[in-house]
Amino acid sequence: MRRQRDFCIRQFRRVYDREAGKFTFNISYETHTKPTPRSLVVAEAFGLGIDDAQRFKVLDAELKIGPRDIVYITGDSGSGKSVLLRAIRADLGEEAIDLSDVAVDAEKPLIETVGATVEEGLELLSKVGLNDAFLFLRQYNQLSDGQRYRYRIAKLIESGKQWWLMDEFAACLDRDTAKIIAFNLQKIARQQGKAVIAATTHSDLAEDLKPSVLVRKRFGEEIKIDYYPNTLATECSLIREMRVEEGTREDWQKLSSFHYRGHKVAVPRKIFRLVRGDELCGVIVYSYPPPACFGRRLVLPRMTIQELNKQLSIINRVVIHPKYRTIGLGAKLIRETMPLVGTPYVEMIAVMAKYSPFAEKAGMRKVAEQRTVESVSAVSEALLGLGFDLQLLGSERYVTGKLGNLTTQQVERLKEAFAKCGHPRFKKEFAVSRHRPFGNTIDYLQCIQNAELSKLSKLVKLTGLLSQSKVYLFWSAT
Repeated sequence: MRRQRDFCIRQFRRVYDREAGKFTFNISYETHTKPTPRSLVVAEAFGLGIDDAQRFKVLDAELKIGPRDIVYITGDSGSGKSVLLRAIRADLGEEAIDLSDVAVDAEKPLIETVGATVEEGLELLSKVGLNDAFLFLRQYNQLSDGQRYRYRIAKLIESGKQWWLMDEFAACLDRDTAKIIAFNLQKIARQQGKAVIAATTHSDLAEDLKPSVLVRKRFGEEIKIDYYPNTLATECSLIREMRVEEGTREDWQKLSSFHYRGHKVAVPRKIFRLVRGDELCGVIVYSYPPPACFGRRLVLPRMTIQELNKQLSIINRVVIHPKYRTIGLGAKLIRETMPLVGTPYVEMIAVMAKYSPFAEKAGMRKVAEQRTVESVSAVSEALLGLGFDLQLLGSERYVTGKLGNLTTQQVERLKEAFAKCGHPRFKKEFAVSRHRPFGNTIDYLQCIQNAELSKLSKLVKLTGLLSQSKVYLFWSAT
C-alpha cells in the first residue's frame, strides 16, 4: 500500500533581541504520520498506542542567530537537520535565499550570467575560485560538481539577500574541495556582512567554516548548541599540509594547461613548486626582465641590460591547480619565493591582478595600471582598418582566417605597422640568438619583411595581449 504523506505540527517563534543583535528562534517541531492499515496492524501486534506510534518529536530548542552569524548544523541522516533548516527558511521569507533555489542558465557562458558588467562578473567569479580565463567562457553544464557549487555561491552573493541557506552543504563533493569551499564561503560572508546557515551530515568542516553557532542534531529531541566568537578563519586547514620547494620546467609543464596565457616561457631564472605530499598544487616561474616595461621607471633608475639581469627578476607565470584556488596559495608562492630568487628586486605585470590582489597580499606594491600599450595602438588601428575585430585577436582560428583573406597590399600595410612599432615583445619573436633573447632592430625589420602569415598571426595575437589593461607590481628586499 502506498505510504501516506507525513504532516507536521510545529510551534515557531522568532524574537529579535535588539541589545544582543540576535534573533531567538523558539522551535518545537513534531511530525505525525497518518495511520495506514498496515501501521495499525503493526501497532496492535506490538501493543503500541497508535497516536504514540505515529508521533515523533524531532526538535525542541531555542536557537540564537544574528544576521551575520555563520551557523553549522551537523548530525546523522534523519536526525532533523533539514527540518530545522526548512523551519528557519520559512520564517525568514524574502530575507533569505537557499542554494537550491538559485536559478541557472546552463546554455550561456558563465561571464554572461553573473554581474551587471564584465568587470562585476569577473570579480564575482574570482571570489568563488572560478578565476580562470577558460572557465569564464564555459557553460554551467560543462563544469565539474565542485565548479558548479562555486558558481551557485557566486549567484548567492549576487542576490543581495542577508541570509544564505544551504542544505546538504558540500555533501556531494570530495572532502578537500568541501573544506576549500567552506573556507571561502565564511570568508566572503564575513567580508560582506551576511549570515550563512549550512546543514550537512559531515562533521569535518568546523575548522574551515569556523562557525559562530555550532548545532549538533542527534535523533529525537537531542540537540547541542554551542556559541563562539564570530571571527574570520584566516587560513584554510589544507595549507598546513603544503610546502614550497625548488621545482623544474617539468613541474611548470604539468600545470601549464591551467594558465590562460601561452605555455611557452622564456629561459627561466628560477622555478618553485608548491606540493602537498606527492601532489603538485602550484608553480611559479621567474625569468630575466625585458629591457623595458611600463611602471619600472617609477621605482628604478635607468640600467643597462646587464645591470637589470643582476638586480631584477620578473614573475613570468603563477599557476595554481584549479582545485586549490582562492585559499591564498598564489600569495603564498610569491611571498615565500621572492627572497629565494637571488635578486634584490622583483617585478610582475599581470592582467588578473585587477580582479584578484594576490600579489599585493604577498607583499608586492601596486605601482601603476596601464590601460593600453601606446606603441601598440598604431598596430591596433591598422588592424581595425583591415576589418579585424580587436576583441577576437586571442582566437587563432579567427586571426588565421582574417589574414588568409587579405590582399598582398593589405599584408604589406600590416607589416609596415609592425615595423614602425618595434615593441620588445614583438622583437623577441624574431630573436636569433639565445644571448640576445629580445632580438635587435635590424634583425626584426628584416624578419618582418620576410614573415609568413603564420608568424604574422602570432604578432597579431600578441597585439591583443599587449592591448589588455595590466597592473605593474614591484617588490624590494630592503
